[in-house]
Amino acid sequence: QADLVESGGGLARPGGSLRLSCVESLNVFRINNMAWYRQAPAPGNQRDLIATISRGGDTADYADSVKGRFIISRDNAKNTLYLQMNNLKPEDTAVYYCNTDPPFPTRWGQGTQVTVSS
Repeated sequence: QADLVESGGGLARPGGSLRLSCVESLNVFRINNMAWYRQAPAPGNQRDLIATISRGGDTADYADSVKGRFIISRDNAKNTLYLQMNNLKPEDTAVYYCNTDPPFPTRWGQGTQVTVSS
């Protein structure tokens, strides 16, 4: 079983919101910088880094494509990473993954599908 499990995806209208969660089960969550990545549904698309957060949650950074709309946060007591996604756009449609920053290749989970469509 994957030690990083994403949830919270689904179908949203343009302009809508979703909140993603990622629970880590190895109990090393608090020592790692964490990140959200996404992979859009087109052949050959790579997995893109969209948001990062430091171990203590005091520093976050965003890709230009989501800056001002998405908010990354974490709860170290719950080993959980979050991504609040607001003002969603059709181009946000993708499978969203969490992992460390930089990512551990063996820790990719199944991801959670986000579809933005009217």
